[in-house]
Order: sequence, then C-alpha cells, then structure tokens
Amino acid sequence: MLFTVLSGLITSGLLIPFGKFFKSRWSVLLACLPILLFVYYFSYIPDISLGKTFNQEINWIPSLGVNLSFRLDGLSLLFSLLITGIGSLIVIYASAYLKGHQFLDRFFAYLLLFMSAMLGLVLSNNIILLFIFWELTSISSFFLIGFNNQQKESRKSALTALTITGIGGYFLLIGLLLIVYITGTASIDALFAQASFIQQHAYYPYIVGFVCLGAFTKSAQFPFHFWLPGAMKAPTPVSAYLHSATMVKAGIFVLARFTPILGNTELWSYTLLIAGGVTMVYAAIHSLFRTDLKGVLAYSTIAALGMLTFLLGLGTREALTAALVFIVAHALYKAALFLITGIIDHETGTRDLTLLSGLRKVLLPVFIAGTLAALSSAGLPLSIGFIGKDLIYEATLHGPQQLALYLTIIAVFTNVILVTVGFYAGIKPFLGPLPEAFQKVHLPYRAMWVPPLLLGILAFILGIFPHLLGGSLIQASLQVMDISTAPVNLKIWHGFNTVLLLSIGTLALGTIIYLVQKPTANKLAFIEKFNNLSPKHIFERMGALLLRFSDFYTNKIHNGYLRSYMLKIIIFAEVLIGYELLNSGPISIDFDKLSPISFYEGFNVLILIAAVLFTVSTRSRLSAVVGTSVIGYAICLIFVFYSAPDLAMTQFTIDTLTVVLFVLVLFRLPPFLNFANKLDKIRDGFVAISFGVILSIVALKVLQEPFETQVSDFYGQYAYSLAKGKNVVNVILVDFRGFDTMFEIVVLSIAALGVYSLLKLRLKSSEKE
Repeated sequence: MLFTVLSGLITSGLLIPFGKFFKSRWSVLLACLPILLFVYYFSYIPDISLGKTFNQEINWIPSLGVNLSFRLDGLSLLFSLLITGIGSLIVIYASAYLKGHQFLDRFFAYLLLFMSAMLGLVLSNNIILLFIFWELTSISSFFLIGFNNQQKESRKSALTALTITGIGGYFLLIGLLLIVYITGTASIDALFAQASFIQQHAYYPYIVGFVCLGAFTKSAQFPFHFWLPGAMKAPTPVSAYLHSATMVKAGIFVLARFTPILGNTELWSYTLLIAGGVTMVYAAIHSLFRTDLKGVLAYSTIAALGMLTFLLGLGTREALTAALVFIVAHALYKAALFLITGIIDHETGTRDLTLLSGLRKVLLPVFIAGTLAALSSAGLPLSIGFIGKDLIYEATLHGPQQLALYLTIIAVFTNVILVTVGFYAGIKPFLGPLPEAFQKVHLPYRAMWVPPLLLGILAFILGIFPHLLGGSLIQASLQVMDISTAPVNLKIWHGFNTVLLLSIGTLALGTIIYLVQKPTANKLAFIEKFNNLSPKHIFERMGALLLRFSDFYTNKIHNGYLRSYMLKIIIFAEVLIGYELLNSGPISIDFDKLSPISFYEGFNVLILIAAVLFTVSTRSRLSAVVGTSVIGYAICLIFVFYSAPDLAMTQFTIDTLTVVLFVLVLFRLPPFLNFANKLDKIRDGFVAISFGVILSIVALKVLQEPFETQVSDFYGQYAYSLAKGKNVVNVILVDFRGFDTMFEIVVLSIAALGVYSLLKLRLKSSEKE
C-alpha cells in the first residue's frame, strides 16, 4: 500500500525534469498509473467482501507515535477505487482538454500529487498520518484550483479554498491530538476499541466540535461552503476530480471513518443532522438560480455533500447504507456532468445556460452521456441514483419517530431540486434549436467524450445489477462503520410502497419544475441582492477587518526602528517578570551572608555609572563608542574581582574588537540626529531604571534560593569520562550543548553571508530608484 501512495508522488517529482516529453500526445500515457492502481485495488474486492482487513506498518517517527501505518478495509477500498478509477478517466480527459497547454506537465504533476494525497488519506491507519495527507490534499488542490494563475480570480479562489480548508485543518488537528492525549494511541485500529471511553470523557464534546469543524470546511458544509463555487475557476478536469469524487469527499470520509469512534451519541448525530440539513436545503435552492453550468454543478454538489452529512448524522444502518450508495452514485453522475460541461465550454466557448441549446445535433455522444448522467442524478429506475434515493427515503422514514416526517420532507425537497438541476446540466444544453453561433461546433477528441459516456453507462450497469456493489463494497464498508453484520441486499424493485411513491413523486416534481422554471439573468440578479447576508460576504468583511488590524499592528509594532523593538521587548519583560515577582511573595535578605563591598569595587561601579551617563548624553558617535568601551572594561574588572578571569578575557577581547570596528565604520557618519522629545527621554529613562531595579530584585531573589550543585557536579564528574575534555566549559559548549552551539554558528554564518552580500551588492540606477 505504501508504494501505491508513493507512486503518484514519485511520478509527480519525475515530471519536473522529464515533463517536456508529456506535453504532446504522450501525456495520455500518464493514465497508466491510476489505471494500474485501480486494477491493483480492484483485485482486493473478493477478500474485502469476505470481511478481511489488510494492514501495513512501517516505523517512521516512533517517538511521536507516527508510523507509516495503512489499513485497507471496505471503506478505504471503496474510496480508493473512486480515487483511482475516476482519476484514470480524468487523466485521459485532461490529455485532450488541455492539449498544447504550455504547463501541461505541471498540471499532471499537481494532479498525481493530489491523487497520492487522497490515497494516503483514505488508507491511513494513524490519525496523525491521516492529518498529514489531509493537509497535503489542501496544498495540492491549491495549486490545481489556481492553475490558471495569470487570472486574478483563479488566484483569489485558490487562496480562499486554502484559507478555509487550512483553518479547518487546524481545528481537525486539535481534535485528533485530543484523541491521542486521552487514549495514548494514534492507531485507528486501537481507537475502535476505545470508542466508549472517548465518548464518556470530559473532552468528548470538544473532540466532536473540532473534528466536525475540520470535516465541514473540507466538505463545503454551511457556512464554509462558499469556497467550492469559487473553486470552479479551476480547469474542468480539476472540478470533475476534486469537487465531485475526491477532495470534497475527504471530509465525508473522515466523518465516516470516525463514526464508529465518535458516533452513536446525540451530540454527534444532531451536529451532523443540523449541519447537513441546512447545507442541503440552502445549496439546493441556490442551484436553481445559477445560469453558469459550473455554478449549477457546484451548488448541487454542496447539496449532495449536505445530504451525505445528514445521512451520517442519522446514523442508522439504513442511513449509512444510503450514504455509501449515494457516494458512489454521486461520484459517477457528477463527474460525468462536470466533464460534459467542460466539453460544452471547450467547443462553444460558453457555459451560460441561457445561451446553450440544440447541441445534440453536433455533440450526439455527449448528449447521450449527459442524458444518462442526468437520469441517474434524477433517480430514474434502473440507475444507481434510483437505488440511492430509495435508500435515502427508507432511512428518513425509519429514523427517530418524532423526526421522521420532517427528515423525509427535507430529503424530498432537496432531491426534487437536484432532479431539476441535473436536467439543467445534462439535458437542457442539448435540447431545442441549435443557434447559428454553434453551427460549426464539432465533436471533440474521443478522449474527451468517452470518459463521461463510460461513467453514465456504469451508473446504469450498477443500477441494473446492484448486487455487484451491495454484496461487496457496500457490505464491507458498512461492516467497518456499523457493528451489525446483517447482509446488504440492494434491489431494483421493492414493491409498491411509500418509498417508491416518494421516488416517483420526486422525479415527477423535479421534471415539472425543470419544464416550468428556467434560470435567467434576472432571477440570478434577484438572488444576488442578498449577497450581503451570505457567509461569503461575512467572511470577506472579517478578512477586511483582519487586514486593517494587521496594518495597524504592523505600523505600530513592526515599524522598522530598532529602538522601538527594544523598548517593546524590555517593557514586555518588565511586566512579565514584575508580575511573577509580585506573586512570589516578599523578599528577605540576610545581609550578614553578603560579602562587604571593597573600595576598589565601589570605585569601579562609580566609573561604570559615569560612563553610562556620558554615553547616553553625548551627541558624538565616537564619544558614545568610547563610553561603551569604558562600560565594557568596567564589567571586565567585575569579572576579575569575582574570580572569573576566563569571562573577563572574553569580554575584554570582544569589547576591544567591537570598539575598533565601530570606530572604522562610524567615524565618517554625522552626529546623532535627536528625534526624541523630552517626554520620550523621560519614558525611556523610566523604562531603563525600572528594568535595572527589576533585575536587581531578581538577583537578590536568587540569593534566597538554596544553592544546588547537581548540574555543575554532573558536568564536573562526566566532562572527562564522557567527552574526554578537561575544560568543563568547552565540553559543555561543544559536546553537551553541541547542537545548540552548532545552530548558533549556523545563524552567525547566515548573518555573515547576508552582510557580505549587501556589501557586494551593486544596484543599477533604475533599481536604486
């Protein structure tokens, strides 16, 4: 399993030096990788359908409990097949859709990187490893969404998606770390056995909140949904792959994976039910008014994701079965509709529903694919979409008795609108008269229209033979999420019952709305009047406030003046240390234990004070340098008085060298420019004196503490035996604190290189301006 995850990463890396060979027709060969991966995982279906689970674990960072641990069960296999299967068709489609693009190799590198990240996410058996792949999907999707980086809107959409999913990732990490903290393990296998312990822990509500926030942002749940319509600025293959079958399903996968661990509680169920219910209704309504094909598909995708969250929140066996079937059904028909939208845009140059019609006359195979996908979306009998909608209604009708009616009404309402918008995307552009502007439209490369046609046909094959799906993948996936081992029996026909009536009614009402309600620019303008109340607008205003605060903070705190930085650092230190001193109680000093101050010590301190006063009062730079040198030499004498000749010699050497360097550099500079007013001088003097007083109190406080020699005894005892050195100070710096010293040297070396580069910098006159 590890190799399958790394294969995409390796191929992505190889496209950097060898990508030029795949900018021509050979780019279709890259589809071999996802096809081989699909075949590899497909071969596991017989074993997985029998309830087997395959594990692989490789030590990575055992000290942090992070291992390359992978688990292949029914749920991860279902998602792996969707990722690799639809990924194969997307690569084939993109090789024709983006043919001749100057950055085609870069596109495939990002796409394969994303595929590997998704595989790693669904296969992870370690929640920290899961989070690493979770973040990798966000980063790789950022590059895919912003692939057309010359367009401002694409860059903005990519940043918005990264921001929202990045914030969600932060909360998800907190939730996962809380789980590790209270259980002591990061293994998902081990967490299954500790589900009851986690649910009874005091941190359980916080874990649910953080995990759900993370999943909701990635799966575009209200109010975090707005990044998904914006992400439609990405090339169509990206939209088809990320926003129908993979990335947005990552949040759904996490909720499904953690259902056995965090589920079956009221907090979990109602959180998912409310979030999913609000999302599906809100997005379904919005999808009715969109005139851009991608906009229609984006909001209908959000509605479908809300439906999946809603079903996971319901949490019954019927609801989980419906969610799993709907994941497959939605991936098939929505990926097909996205690909068809890309073909229409590629051939006609527009995605405006108010302009498109009659394309069946010039794009017949595409029309067939669109019709099959739209009918599966609508839930026509003999399609997998029909079985999915039947299962949804069965789940809501058998839900909590007091809520069953309301849950069913919400589900019917959403599905009716999804029928309508499915017809908008898959059928409407092909019916009616063909406008003159589209007379010269021709059928594109087979690599573009064959993939959506295959997806549409597969939706009906699985609908006609549902046991191919139910008896293997759905059954195995359900065993991971539900303790019941009852067999899953998907049927085409359940007889005349309430569920069938609801399905027929949904199809009929959706068709009627499709025939009566047509999206127009006026209707879209009407709905956009309420944009000021939308979550997107609220988040944008919050972002604007954050920018204004950042601007204020930067100008006030990071204003570029060293004296300002020093002042703030010292004030902060004074407040922090002063607060601690106040809380630590009174100070009592036994002066009898202090050695008396000799005449030469007192005289040396007077010289030091005089040097300080001279340094801060002079207007000459050279005089200030001389004053600081006197201060340094006075401190050297203090070290000598208190038996620290090594420190005195070091101080003396550094001080002398510093004085020489300052004199060489500063003697040509003008006198000090005195910008500070009288109040600033008083403030600075007060801060400086306060800092000196606080440090004096700290020194006196230290004298109260009993003298401990454990550390010094350790170094003295082991300096020679462990490090073979007789100079204890050198041994501490080089051996016991070797890494610290090494990084200090690295920092100084980098600083030296920076200074040297500035000294050697030669700017042109235009650059200086």
